[in-house]
Amino acid sequence: MPVTLFISDLHLCPTRPPIVRLFQDFLTRQARQADALYILGDLFEYWAGDDSLGDDFNAAICAGLSTLSDQGTRVLFIAGNRDFLADAGFAQASGATLLAEPTLADIAGMPTLLMHGDALCSDDATYQEFRREVRSTAWRSGFLAQPLAERKEQIEALRRKSEDAKQIKPAAVMDANASTVAEVLRRHGYPRLIHGHTHRPAHHIHAVDGHVCDRWVLGDWYGNGNYLRCDESGCHYVNLPAQ
Repeated sequence: MPVTLFISDLHLCPTRPPIVRLFQDFLTRQARQADALYILGDLFEYWAGDDSLGDDFNAAICAGLSTLSDQGTRVLFIAGNRDFLADAGFAQASGATLLAEPTLADIAGMPTLLMHGDALCSDDATYQEFRREVRSTAWRSGFLAQPLAERKEQIEALRRKSEDAKQIKPAAVMDANASTVAEVLRRHGYPRLIHGHTHRPAHHIHAVDGHVCDRWVLGDWYGNGNYLRCDESGCHYVNLPAQ
C-alpha cells in the first residue's frame, strides 16, 4: 500500500538543535519507509537564495533530503513564505522536485490539492499585498542581485517586523478564509485539500456546491515534530516523540 507523508512549517535553523535532530531522525526512520514525502513550505526559518547552500547548516539539511531521495523516497517541495526563493540549486542539492502552488496530485487514488496555505489567508490584506510584491519576478531579481549578507540582514528585519505585526492582528485575520477555501476547492474540481502555514493543525469538512471536501491543516514543528500520513485507507496525524 503506497504511503505518502506531508510536513510543513518546520522553520529549521541552527538555534533550534532539538528540532533539527528530530527532523534528521525523521528522515532516516518514518520518511525512509514512505513512498513520497511532500514538504509544503517553510522547511527553513528563511532561505535567502540558493547561494546560501554555502552555509554548513543549509547544506546538511539538503544532504539529508538527498540521501532520502537516493534511497527511494520521492521528495517533493512547495515553497512557503519563508523559503520561496528556493530554486534549482536547492532542488539539485536536496534531490527534491519543486512543485508549483497549488499542485493537484493523485494521493492514494484521491485528487488532492496541495498548497503552503498563505494564499488562503485573504482577510490579511496587508500580508497579501506584500506576498504579491515579493513573489514578482522584478522583486525577486532585484533582491537576489544583492550580496548574500545584505539579503540576510533584510530578511531578519522583515521577520522582526512581521512578528511585531502579528501581536496586534486578530487571530482570525491570520487564518484561512472560508470563502477563499471554497473558491479554491471549486476552481480545482472539489478535491481534498492539504496545506500548512497557519500552524493550526485540524481536519475540516467543507460543503461546497453539494460536494463534501476534506481540508487537512499541517502542524508546525515548534512544540514537537509531526506529519500527516495518507494511504488508501485515508489520512491521519502522527506526532513524533520529543528529543
